[in-house]
Amino acid sequence: MKDGSRVGSKRLSDFTKAFVDAVYGKLLVATKVSKNGEVIVRERRRYVNVAMASCRRAWFVGQRAQEKVVPANNPFSRMGLRSRAPGQPIRPTPTATWDELVAFRAAATRLDYRSIGTAALLSWEWLQREQHVFGAFDISHYRPSERPNSVRIVHPKNGEEAWWPLFDETGAALFPELTEELDEIRKASLPGLVFRRTHAHRSSAIPLPWITPRKDLRYLRSVVKKIVAEAGLRQELSFTSFRHGGFTEGADSDLTDAELRAAGRHRSSRQLPTYAKRTGKQLISATKKRREERTRSFLIRLNANRPPE
Repeated sequence: MKDGSRVGSKRLSDFTKAFVDAVYGKLLVATKVSKNGEVIVRERRRYVNVAMASCRRAWFVGQRAQEKVVPANNPFSRMGLRSRAPGQPIRPTPTATWDELVAFRAAATRLDYRSIGTAALLSWEWLQREQHVFGAFDISHYRPSERPNSVRIVHPKNGEEAWWPLFDETGAALFPELTEELDEIRKASLPGLVFRRTHAHRSSAIPLPWITPRKDLRYLRSVVKKIVAEAGLRQELSFTSFRHGGFTEGADSDLTDAELRAAGRHRSSRQLPTYAKRTGKQLISATKKRREERTRSFLIRLNANRPPE
């Protein structure tokens, strides 16, 4: 503050909406002087948005615990926080290719991060978001005794769940590589989340989940970047790139709109009665199409690299 005091020393009554907006504006812009004396001004929008969201949550918790002390009007609410500056274009998430997924999984194995390699394949095959893979996918969801040929997929974003078939009508595995790895994980895992820090160089003797109790995935993302570098892949790739790659593979495989929506569970609640009846058949059809396209693309690349006779 201009008087030399810190914002945190002010009384709760001083935290008006205008005051909070001023704090936000002050924290948004960071100024740094480089070694050659150049003044560099940049926005740290993500950092400030997280800070304001934390303050908003803290205010609500405090108001509920001490409603006579903390004002009910939360000045950190409805601030209109934006993830990017007005007019700034949306930065698309880089989409991974199948070859990049294969290279990523091989690098994850070399670095003893096998669980992340399996999770990347799961995200590609079942089009699952990062938060679900590491924060909601439970051992009990995979091939439970009452449905041993299926896996339960829950989408935290829309609250919908679905049973994804693991075998077709003839009993052939739809995801042979993935089911083999998940079967091994299930044999060695305790009840709870499927994906944990099982690498030998972990800091805790107990395999902890990759996601923290506060739903933080920053450590996971730093490990993903390490694996990307080990694999020699594009640095802009992230874990989300594999889910996007799975969707792209589905589109390249000529999946129908209904099959894509069935796989990604993108629908409105009004369509549920009719849509759910077709889901199992659509998922099997979509999976077969994607694997056929994967094989076809591989053969095309193989023939292209073959020396002429």
